[in-house]
Amino acid sequence: MSGGLVALLDDVAALVRIAAASVDDVAAGAAKAGAKAAGVVIDDAAVTPQYVSGADPSRELPMIKRIFWGSLRNKLLIILPALLLISAFIPGVIPFILMAGGTYLCYEGAEKVWHKFRGHHEADEEKPAVERGPEAEAKVTKGAITTDFILSCEIMVISMNEVADESLLARALILFVVAVLITVLVYGAVALIVKMDDIGLHLASKDSAGSQRFGELLVKGMPSVLAAITLVGTIAMLWVGGHIMLQGAYDLGWHAPYDFVHVLEAPFAGIPVAGGFLAWLVNTLCSAVLGLAWGLVIMAIVGPLLKVLPFGNKKGGHKEGDLRADVAGSRPTKNPSDPAS
Repeated sequence: MSGGLVALLDDVAALVRIAAASVDDVAAGAAKAGAKAAGVVIDDAAVTPQYVSGADPSRELPMIKRIFWGSLRNKLLIILPALLLISAFIPGVIPFILMAGGTYLCYEGAEKVWHKFRGHHEADEEKPAVERGPEAEAKVTKGAITTDFILSCEIMVISMNEVADESLLARALILFVVAVLITVLVYGAVALIVKMDDIGLHLASKDSAGSQRFGELLVKGMPSVLAAITLVGTIAMLWVGGHIMLQGAYDLGWHAPYDFVHVLEAPFAGIPVAGGFLAWLVNTLCSAVLGLAWGLVIMAIVGPLLKVLPFGNKKGGHKEGDLRADVAGSRPTKNPSDPAS
């Protein structure tokens, strides 16, 4: 009897070790997949705060919460099952889906660069909408979830591509972990960014001179922080999109662009200590330049189409500004020197 018990305990211990190893594999796979999708994650975090800009402070966190749950539902209930089915039955389609997403990223990044250098500002064209209240908030939230869906697709496809060699169950677990962790990370960061100026106002109202100075610094510095995040997000889109197109072209048999980038990397790779980083930097720069070039080509093709197609935006830009205008107008101007503001 005791021997049977010992054997049972040994079996249980073996199962525990297998489970632990599986957890380690899933964690490692999730880390690898999430790292590859980092560029899109940054852009996701950069885009979302724009949707609640101008909203009443009391509605910012509820709006972010709704977008968070919408994003999580999209990833877990739509994108994840679809990708698992595709990877199980038609895995050859994944590289083309990846390249379609890469093209979208290049287009988005190039459009932002183009508008920046043209001096185009959507805010200049915004007119406060008559519509206010819950309906306008729902409209903005829906627009944010729609944009997030596109970025979430790209995050999940990139992640799937990184763990394509794993078993179906392992892929499912890894993508589940990636979906949850990235959504929590993105919208946790978004909530912090959006409420940072309110935190600054709270600190500025304290009696401590140090708290007041730090609070004023937070309020005055937030526009620069948001601008920096947007810049990083744009660069990340071009870099990730360009690299996807570079790798995709290589996988489809067109090796020349990828080989050329490796030729440019080679002189830096042998430099002691910093060689690996410098080679990565060259690769990233080349990917970003390629992403910008490809994005401008797509803009030249898509731009005229958007002016004639019934679902196109004839202004040539996104409607984020118009959506934000629907909830803007009632938010008080924040003055760090006036605690009552």
